[in-house]
Amino acid sequence: VVIGSVAWIIDASWGWHSAGWMVKLLGYHDAYASGVIHAIAGGFALGILVVLGPRLGKFAADGTPRDIHPHNPWMVCLGLFLIYTGFWGFYVACNVPVYSPEQIGGLIKGGTWTATTIYLTPTTLGAITVNFLMSLSGGMLVAYMVSKGNAFWTYSGGLAGIITASAGNDLYHPIQAMIIGGIGTWIAYKMHFWVERRFKIDDAVGAVAVHGYAGFAGVVICGFVLWGHPSSPFEGYAAINPLGQFLGAVIMFGVLGFLPGWIVAKILAGAGMLRIPKEVELLGLDFASNQEQKIASDEVRGTQKNLV
Repeated sequence: VVIGSVAWIIDASWGWHSAGWMVKLLGYHDAYASGVIHAIAGGFALGILVVLGPRLGKFAADGTPRDIHPHNPWMVCLGLFLIYTGFWGFYVACNVPVYSPEQIGGLIKGGTWTATTIYLTPTTLGAITVNFLMSLSGGMLVAYMVSKGNAFWTYSGGLAGIITASAGNDLYHPIQAMIIGGIGTWIAYKMHFWVERRFKIDDAVGAVAVHGYAGFAGVVICGFVLWGHPSSPFEGYAAINPLGQFLGAVIMFGVLGFLPGWIVAKILAGAGMLRIPKEVELLGLDFASNQEQKIASDEVRGTQKNLV
């Protein structure tokens, strides 16, 4: 409710609109929502996880993280494939179907009606489809290599690749989209495990990594690759630039994402409504073997007895 009814509404008016102040003053460009949807969602999730804490048994007594597998890897993979399909539909929905040059103040010359991005710059469905598939491919290839063939991370990497390249996929060359998708996926994968080890954050399904870290990286990368390109067909707008994109990424991930998530989680935790009972949680955990399951359960129960 907070994201959909508040955060996404605010960020859309600020940076995902042809007249948004971030577009005018910062040169912010985020055509297919690396930041305005994904970085915010990932930042929000991180804010909640900081308060929620890790799953029971996720970390051993010495702090070493345990791998808790999905209950059904096949369903996870199928779900990711469905997300790919829905994401392409989202790309199409991010465009204004037809627009005449006269409606954009005559700054786009010509007499042909055209599809435009959210910023009213011309595009075609063919162009964004190619870039969509190239960024998916780049992310999936890199994820396969860096995860050594792990199915969950390979297919999640495809999603991370799309999210990374989405900020500039209306303007990238297809090879750029593939490379940028791969870079963002590598960043998301490495950040996930570094944050897990360093801060004991349990990102169970990689949502913070795939949406948050990849979205943040995608917005920043866009500022360098598209540096100097007009952010709008209208005069007087700042051009796309690295500083404006970095500030935009911080606003999306931190100000409109992490901070509200942390505040909401604190309120829910204070009311005893954030986390399920420990007994219920233990019943739902899935480890690679029964032995790992027993060790983790015994540790948790032993800790509970000591507290009592």
